[in-house]
Amino acid sequence: MNESPATSFEGLAGVHMFQTISGPLVAGAISIALAAALTYAVRAFAHRIGQVAKPKSDRWHKRPTAMLGGLGIFLATLIGYFIFVPISAESLVIMGAATWLFIVGLIDDLFNVKPYQKLFGQLVGAILVVGYGLTLPLTGNALVDIWITVFWIVGITNAINLLDNMDGLAAGITAIAASSLAFGLLGNGQISEFLFVSVFIGALIGFLMFNFNPASIFMGDCGSMFIGFLLSASVLLGQSGGRSRGIFTILAVPVLILFVPIFDTTFVTVLRKLWGRKASQGGRDHTSHRLVALGLSERSAVLMLYAFAIIAGGLSIAVAQLPLTSSFALIGLFIAALTIIGVYLSKVKVYEEDQEDLAASNNAVFAFLLNVSHKRRIFEVILDVFLITVCYYGAYVFLFGSFENGGNWDLFLQTLPLLVVLKLFAFFLVGVYRGLWRYTSIGDFVVYAKGVAIGSVLSIVAILLLYRFEGFSRAVFALDAILLIVTLAGSRMAFRLIRELIPLPHQGLGRRVLIYGAGDGGEMLLRELRKNPEWNYSPVAFVDDDPLKRDKLINGLKVYDANGSLVSVCREQNIQEILISSNKVEPEVVKRVREICSEIDVRLMRAQMKIEPIDFE
Repeated sequence: MNESPATSFEGLAGVHMFQTISGPLVAGAISIALAAALTYAVRAFAHRIGQVAKPKSDRWHKRPTAMLGGLGIFLATLIGYFIFVPISAESLVIMGAATWLFIVGLIDDLFNVKPYQKLFGQLVGAILVVGYGLTLPLTGNALVDIWITVFWIVGITNAINLLDNMDGLAAGITAIAASSLAFGLLGNGQISEFLFVSVFIGALIGFLMFNFNPASIFMGDCGSMFIGFLLSASVLLGQSGGRSRGIFTILAVPVLILFVPIFDTTFVTVLRKLWGRKASQGGRDHTSHRLVALGLSERSAVLMLYAFAIIAGGLSIAVAQLPLTSSFALIGLFIAALTIIGVYLSKVKVYEEDQEDLAASNNAVFAFLLNVSHKRRIFEVILDVFLITVCYYGAYVFLFGSFENGGNWDLFLQTLPLLVVLKLFAFFLVGVYRGLWRYTSIGDFVVYAKGVAIGSVLSIVAILLLYRFEGFSRAVFALDAILLIVTLAGSRMAFRLIRELIPLPHQGLGRRVLIYGAGDGGEMLLRELRKNPEWNYSPVAFVDDDPLKRDKLINGLKVYDANGSLVSVCREQNIQEILISSNKVEPEVVKRVREICSEIDVRLMRAQMKIEPIDFE
C-alpha cells in the first residue's frame, strides 16, 4: 500500500532529525577515539624528548608528568574539523586563530616566553576573530562591542589557563561548557556549528581519559590556550543570526556557560591582590586547592566543580527560554549560593601563617577588608533584601505564571519596596541578625519564623491601609511567607551544611581518641573536637556502659560496649587517649577506666571547660 504524502513527509522529517543528531554523535565518538590515540602517542613522545613537568612547591602534582598533551587535543580537533564539519568562513577563521594560539602556547611550553609576549599572541588571535565581524552585540556601538569581545576572548583564554591547576579540571570544565554551548546551538538550529563543537568535545573527552586523576599527561599552555580560545570564540557563533532576545541574554548565556573559570579567576585574582601577590604567578590557592584543603580528595574537588559547571550550563539553556524576570531570579539565586561558598572558601588558609601576617601588615586594603569582614551583618541584610524580592516574585509566578504584562505586575512593583522595609524591620525586631550562621540551631528557626510571620502581618496590614487590598491575592502572601522562611533558614544553614558535607582540614590526623560516654555530653564533645582541629584530636569511636547503645552510630562513629571490652577496643582501634565526656560518670567507673589505661599505656582525660589530664597518683 502506498503511503500518503503526509506520512512520507513525516518519515523524511524523522530521518532528517536522526541524521541531524546522529551526525554530531558519530563525529564526537570518532574524535574521542582519535584524541585518545594521539594523546597516547604524544605522552610517549614527551617522555622521549624530556618534556616532563617536575613537581614544584607552588604546583600540585607530586610526580614527573608528561607535557604537550594539548598537541593531542589540537590534532584531534583539527582532523575532525576538516573531515566532519561543513567549512564556513566563520568556523575557518575561529579554527585558524585557535591554531595560532596553539602555536603560541607550544612556544611557551618549549621556551618559556614572557607573559606580555603571550598576551600579544592572544590579542593577535582575538583581533583575527573580531576583524572578521564576530562580536558580542552588546551596546550597538561597533567599536565598543569589538573591544568588549577582545576582552572576552583574552579573559576566557587566560581563565582556562589558570584553571589548569589540577588533574582533569580544565579539560573537564571546558567539555561541560562546550556541551552547554552545543545544546544552545542545537536549539537555535545551527547544525554546522553544533557539529563543530561536538568534534571539539570529543577531543577533550579523549584527552581526559589520560588527564583525569591520577593524570599521566598534562595539556600544557599549548592545550589550555587552544581550548580556552576555541571555546570563547565558539560562543560568538551562538550570537549570530539575530537569535538573541536582548542584552541580558547575550551577556548571561556565555557568562553562565563559562561560569566556573570566570568564578575561579575572579576569586583567585581578588584574593591574591589582597594578599599582595601577583595574579599571574602560580600558586595553590585556587578554588580546587581550597576544596582539597578542606579535606576533599582531588577527585572529589574536581567532581564538585564539574557539578557547578553543569548547573551553570543548565541555567544558560534555561535563560534562553524563560522570561527575563524569571531568568534574573534563577541567576540571582545561583550567584547568591556561589557567593556564600566563595566566602566560606576564602577563609581557608592556603599560605603559611607568617606569610599571611606579613601580607596583612603590609596591605592596607587587606587590613580594611579584614575589619569589614567581622561586620558580616551588611552582607546578611543585602542577602535578605534579595531573598524577600525573589520570594515575593516567586509567589506571583507560582500562582499566576508569567505576570509581567498584567495588572499584578504593577501591584508587585508598587508594594515591593514596602515589603522589603517592613520585613527587614521585623527581622531586626526579633533578632534575626544576632546569631552566627555556623551555630544555627532549631532555636534560630523559631526566630526566623517569628520574623517572617511578623513581617508578613505588617505587610498585609500596610497594604490594607494603603490600597484596601483591592486586586491583591491572599494566597500570594501566604505562599510568600512559606518561601521566605525556607530560603531564610536555608541561607543561614548554608555554612553549617558546608561544614557537614566537606570534612574539616586535618581531620583524622591527630591523636586517636575514644570518647567515654555516648550521651549528650559525648555528642557535644565530638562536635567540639571536629570544629577545633588545632586541638590535634581525631575521634575514633564511643564506649558506653549502657548495653542498649552498643553498635549504634553517633555522627558516624560506632558505639562500643565498655563492659569488659575496653581493652580490646583500645588495641583494635589503636587508641592513644580516652576522653571522659561527662562529670556524671561514677567515681568507681573512672577508677576502673584509669586502671585499664595504666595497663595498656593509654592516657585518660576528662572533658570539662577544657580537656585536662586525670592525675593517676
